[in-house]
Amino acid sequence: METKPLPKDAVLIVNAHSRRGQDLFAQARRKLEAAGVRLIAAHAVEQPEKLAETVREAVASGAPMVIVGGGDGSMSGTVDELVGRDIVFGVLPLGTANSFARTLDLPLDLDGAVETIANGRRRRVDLGMVDGDYFVNAASLGLSPMIGQTVPHKLKRYLGRIGYLLWAAKCSVGFRAFRLTIDDGGQEHRLWSTEVRVLNGPYHGGVELSDDAAVDTGEIVVQAVVGRSKPRLAWDWYAKFFKLRDRNAHTVEFHGTQFRIDTRPRQRISIDGEVLARTPVTVKIAPGAIEVAVPDDDKDASGKK
Repeated sequence: METKPLPKDAVLIVNAHSRRGQDLFAQARRKLEAAGVRLIAAHAVEQPEKLAETVREAVASGAPMVIVGGGDGSMSGTVDELVGRDIVFGVLPLGTANSFARTLDLPLDLDGAVETIANGRRRRVDLGMVDGDYFVNAASLGLSPMIGQTVPHKLKRYLGRIGYLLWAAKCSVGFRAFRLTIDDGGQEHRLWSTEVRVLNGPYHGGVELSDDAAVDTGEIVVQAVVGRSKPRLAWDWYAKFFKLRDRNAHTVEFHGTQFRIDTRPRQRISIDGEVLARTPVTVKIAPGAIEVAVPDDDKDASGKK
């Protein structure tokens, strides 16, 4: 079935507080217009808490495509405004990990991302949900929210993923395992865990964590690092980062459309890098919730079919 072409009119909204957003806003605006994208409006948003409001206003204005520049938190924090709308989501990956862009095989450089938005195609993808909050990529509980909530902005901005790893080592000193309950609607699974990832795609923190999670399966994946050992958690990240053969030795996965997750003690939940919830929660999939601009694989390097 032939899909509609990407719109040529769009609103550009960049998180100027993100790792590269402030530096690249002007370049993005210029390159998009040079590539043939007519910008109805362009906003460099200095306060991240105003991103959703700015996207909401763009949607209300009738924009056929909204381009958001920032990290995974920026994508997750604004995507709710596009659900149920005939609007294309354009992604400019300007963050630290850019997990959503990696999941969609989007170019991580500005020129490649602009080319995708200008000359790519539409792709309908799933979103995850934590209670009523949509997210593009992953939610996590355990050590990750502690890192995300306390990591200094400058460390994240200038050292990227290495900065996260250094801060993770610091945070792990006082961290303890927790008792996890996962209810799939038919059975309760009880185990000790040091980290739980709720995945709409394979990447979290820029690392490919699951061989099976994807944005078009109609399923959510809950992955738990089992046991009470912090060195085992560190090994799990190390093995997955370097894609070792036994990288899945210390994790179990649950696949389905909805799960109830509870912990003892209660755990904070990071949703695409932002700490926004606490257990217990219901997580589920929202199948085919939005359309995203992705590369057109049928075109050659010159852009011709």
